[in-house]
Amino acid sequence: MMRSHWSFFQIMGTLVLLVIMLLCEVCLGGVQFVGKVYPGSIKGAQMNWVDKDGKFLASSSGKFTFGFATTADDNTKFLVVIVHVKSNTLIWTANRAVPVVNTDEFEFDEEGNVVLNKGETVVWSTNTSGKGVSSMELQDNGNLVLLGKDNTTIIWQSFNYPTNTLVQGQNFTEGMKLISDPSPNNLTYSLEFNSGDVKLYAGFKTPQPYWSTQSDNRMIINQNGGVVALATLAEKSWRFYDKTRALLRQFIFVNLSGNNGTWVAVLGSNGLITFFDLEAGGSNSPSQATIPQGSCNTPETCDPYSICTGNNKCNCPSVLPCKPGFDSACSDKSITLMKGDYGLNYVALQFLKPFSKTNLEGCQKSCNGNCSCLAMFFHLSSGNCFLLDDIGSFQKPGTDSGYVSYIKISSDGRGSSNGGSGGGSSNKHTIVTVIIVIVTLLVISCLIFVGIRCYRRKPNVPESQEENSEEDNFLENLTGMPIRYSYKDLEAATNHFSVKLGQGGFGSVYKGVLPDRTQVAVKQLEGIGQGKKEFRSEVSIIGSIHHLHLVKLRGFCVEGTHRLLAYEYMANGSLDKWIFKKNNGEFRLDWDTRFNIALGTAKGLAYLHEDCDSKIIHCDIKPENVLLDDHFMAKVSDFGLAKLMNREQSHVFTTLRGTRGYLAPEWITNYAISEKSDVYSYGMVLLEIIAGRKNYDPSETSEKSHFPSYAMKMMEEGKLREILDSELKEDVNDERVHIAIKVALWCIQEDMAMRPSMTKVVQMLEGLCTVPKPPTSSANLGSRLFTNVFSLSEGATTSSGPSDCNSDAYLSAVRLSGPR
Repeated sequence: MMRSHWSFFQIMGTLVLLVIMLLCEVCLGGVQFVGKVYPGSIKGAQMNWVDKDGKFLASSSGKFTFGFATTADDNTKFLVVIVHVKSNTLIWTANRAVPVVNTDEFEFDEEGNVVLNKGETVVWSTNTSGKGVSSMELQDNGNLVLLGKDNTTIIWQSFNYPTNTLVQGQNFTEGMKLISDPSPNNLTYSLEFNSGDVKLYAGFKTPQPYWSTQSDNRMIINQNGGVVALATLAEKSWRFYDKTRALLRQFIFVNLSGNNGTWVAVLGSNGLITFFDLEAGGSNSPSQATIPQGSCNTPETCDPYSICTGNNKCNCPSVLPCKPGFDSACSDKSITLMKGDYGLNYVALQFLKPFSKTNLEGCQKSCNGNCSCLAMFFHLSSGNCFLLDDIGSFQKPGTDSGYVSYIKISSDGRGSSNGGSGGGSSNKHTIVTVIIVIVTLLVISCLIFVGIRCYRRKPNVPESQEENSEEDNFLENLTGMPIRYSYKDLEAATNHFSVKLGQGGFGSVYKGVLPDRTQVAVKQLEGIGQGKKEFRSEVSIIGSIHHLHLVKLRGFCVEGTHRLLAYEYMANGSLDKWIFKKNNGEFRLDWDTRFNIALGTAKGLAYLHEDCDSKIIHCDIKPENVLLDDHFMAKVSDFGLAKLMNREQSHVFTTLRGTRGYLAPEWITNYAISEKSDVYSYGMVLLEIIAGRKNYDPSETSEKSHFPSYAMKMMEEGKLREILDSELKEDVNDERVHIAIKVALWCIQEDMAMRPSMTKVVQMLEGLCTVPKPPTSSANLGSRLFTNVFSLSEGATTSSGPSDCNSDAYLSAVRLSGPR
């Protein structure tokens, strides 16, 4: 009997123990901790803390909590957030872009890592495994920290990764960024450091600044000058310090008495920074001061293309439609540049660098020649020309802005803002439509009839003539083709090809003047095989491309065996004539001109790589193929060596193309050729622009003969004067010199994956992003690869000679760079 009772007690004891263990497992995910927690103590999903409103950690005072919260537009999706309890205000979000569901788990694991999983995928983590994390604490200032073993060292903190909110006492330093929630037009705004100042940007394709601390006249200046390195939200003011913690300026956003508030600065989806006292109700009690101040001072105060006037009133332009009437100015051919309302202004103009300094006609020409340009502003007194590739709302101040504006709109009337008319007008439209349809059908029927008659009467021709006819038909049917000239037209224009401008890989180039007095450069292609292939490539590709920094193809001739191309004439010739001059007293380009040439060349290549309907690789970037107009504006020429690529493809070329001295290492190694090969060539050209010498010069000492290696060494030693052209020593302290040198050395990295894209190169040169110090590992190998390229052709002694595509070395190179 006793044994029976004992067995019963054993069974019951085991059951009780199992229940306790199960409850402990539930407690792991269901307890709300206060202050600090330790590795391995938290693991669970939102549903485990549903009775705590999803929050699993509170600060010691209970002022802030950390845990799950629903998104604003879907209560089945959750974010991991820090919340100010009294005002129910979110001050920080972990997984802002990737919400989770109520079964996805948050964990503070045994290794000291904090991680949020969405199913089996990690969507957010502190990446602190194995870094000695001993605890996680939600501090009473709203900062979530991971502490080291001494309980004082901060290994990770949420204050270093702000979202759209800064909290009182939180330091905002270089490298940090506030990003707003998207606006109704899906535009975001950001607050970040740039060139020693704190600025607000609208997140267009090319970010547009619209506020800076230096532009705000409400700032109280403590020290003139100085570079802002730190911003802190203090009691009632936002303070800006230099790297020594000296106060430079401050913005007082409230004048209330009392010192018990907890203030935050929030970058809203409207582009404004607003200040709230969390203790007084958060967003329900904003400060009267906002950044920027006044009306119409953000790019989206009104809809794009609308005019914002006083008190944020929005109106359509009086002389323009409210909408431009096209989806893309680069694909729609019926575009016209229309003058905007008198006195218009745009919020970003005071912060943007002008595109150029010219006259009104030159500014209009620049915008018309760049399909990415949607609007232009010309400042009458200074001659500054601004081109905008994205547009928000315009400003119309009470006084004259000093700008003349022009806006691109559809010339076929699709952008009209007028409403429909009455029934009589509708009937007229119907009658016109019927007439057009009938006439169109009649014309098509006549064309078909004539075509059939011509086909039946067509005589038999030799096979070679049929091939020429097929080629002519091909050229006639190309869309967007330039003007077709007869051979006699171009012969007369060039005065029987009497003034020779230069010699290219596929023929000679002559100066010509058309009957309308337009100057052209006529390229006379020579040879049947490669010349015909070159001709087809150039006419079909270049004829459809229009960009300010690409040479425009005005016309062509295909007549019998004659193949000619007529380009716009570039008065100052090619870049090599201006940077390689050695005679004393000859005119040399100053640094401003050289930098603008480098930037323009980069923009032209970026357009070929990124903005064309199909990606285009140039394959022969060198100073001889960078041409300069009468204002020394750079334009990339000679697409004859370019290979057309689909965006989804990255083919390997079957033919070695390009010029020795500018070829990327992958041409002679076992790698595919891509747009990064152009980046390498551009980097070599940029070095030559900076130094005013060729990258390989055997007349120099052995150390200086291969200039890229020498430049890398000098940069390592901090001797930038040795890199810059000796004629430009006074410009060595110009920040753009430092930027250009680093950009060039990044571009010529042996590993193509380390080279930036041309779009990134443009951004770095324009100062829109920082340029880190380039690595030095590629310098010596780059020199060896450079020497190997020269050894491919016997007797080569300079870096500018064209590759001999008929030599045995060429065949070897084909094998090296052929399809794999």
